[in-house]
Amino acid sequence: MNWSIALAALWGIAANVLAMIPSKDNLWTRAYVLIAVGIPILGYVTLQNGPWIGLLVLAMGMSVLRWPVIYLGRWIRRMLGSAQ
Repeated sequence: MNWSIALAALWGIAANVLAMIPSKDNLWTRAYVLIAVGIPILGYVTLQNGPWIGLLVLAMGMSVLRWPVIYLGRWIRRMLGSAQ
C-alpha cells in the first residue's frame, strides 16, 4: 500500500469518527475541513495510482460527504433552471 492510499484510508477513518461526535451546526464546519483536506489527498491518489483509483476514492469521499454533494447538485440545478 502506498502513502496516498494510506492517507485516503486515514481520511475515511477520521471522517467517520468526526461524524459520530455530536455537533450544534449539523457537522458543516467539519465537512468543510474534510473537503479542504480531502481534495489534495484525492489529487495525490490520482497522481500515484491513476484516474480509475482516483475515481474510486472520489466515490468513497462523496459517499461519506453526501449532503454537501446533494446541496451542490440542487444549487447547480437551480442555477441552470434560472438561466433559461
